[in-house]
Amino acid sequence: MNEEVKWIIKQIGPVMILEGKNFSKVPYSRSLFINGDDKVLIDSGADPALLLDVEKEYGIELIINTHYHPDHTLHNHLFGDVPKWINPIEYETSRTIEGIAHANGVFQEWGPNGVKNWKKTLPQEWTKNLGEITGTYDYETETKFGDVKVIFLHTPGHTSGLSCPYFPELGIVFTGDYDMTSFGPWYNGTDGDIDDFISSGKRLLTLDANTYITGHQKGIFSKEEFKKKMGDFLGIIERRDQIITRYAQEGLTFEELTDIGIFYPKKSLENTILKTWERSGIRKHLKRLGLSIPETSNLVIT
Repeated sequence: MNEEVKWIIKQIGPVMILEGKNFSKVPYSRSLFINGDDKVLIDSGADPALLLDVEKEYGIELIINTHYHPDHTLHNHLFGDVPKWINPIEYETSRTIEGIAHANGVFQEWGPNGVKNWKKTLPQEWTKNLGEITGTYDYETETKFGDVKVIFLHTPGHTSGLSCPYFPELGIVFTGDYDMTSFGPWYNGTDGDIDDFISSGKRLLTLDANTYITGHQKGIFSKEEFKKKMGDFLGIIERRDQIITRYAQEGLTFEELTDIGIFYPKKSLENTILKTWERSGIRKHLKRLGLSIPETSNLVIT
């Protein structure tokens, strides 16, 4: 195996943890590789050189995507002949860019013309990644890859169909975008849901697992570490509630509220897709809080 990338592999039993660039920070993600009788890659956001080395040394027979987001399907296209599965809720969504635009808030915020403009910015590889998904896996049932048992838990909130692969006999759970980062929970697509995010996060703490592997950054937690971090992680939702409530009570319009930088740094909101998710996320909090504020000011400036 290529010595430049070998150091970023860790292994727990037959499960290899494959790192993405920059410690799997978005737009990359961590991948798992089941190196048993069946050779299965879960998510493809890891370092492409590493993934190709794994394929060369062990072979990859199946790719499973936990959800459709580009950081988790990033390198599907490197393995054109390998079958690729995704969760059943997102299968239809993932087959077209228009479906993704509706699920990600682009259509809702900017309409058909916004979708057309967004499509022009997308890398061809991502379109290819999505187009190659041909099958689905089942939620909440025991799936065996050789001798390795996996249960794909349905953990909605981040997206409507997100799955967290749980290896009950190994005490491992791959928590994906329950990633414990300082950014906090991401539920900003149209198909995200704040209450579902909280419920799914709490469910992960009930599992008989001692190793929690996140899709981004720090990576591996004990159950006690993950439990403590989860409290802090979900607490960011309450802080967002408080900030949005305060500004709404001060009389800000929706447009003014979306210019502040509650989710993303203010300077990054010049990026259209980040602005889209800022707007969509704020709408979710306003709905959750039962707050209604005007979209724009009625003042006429002369």
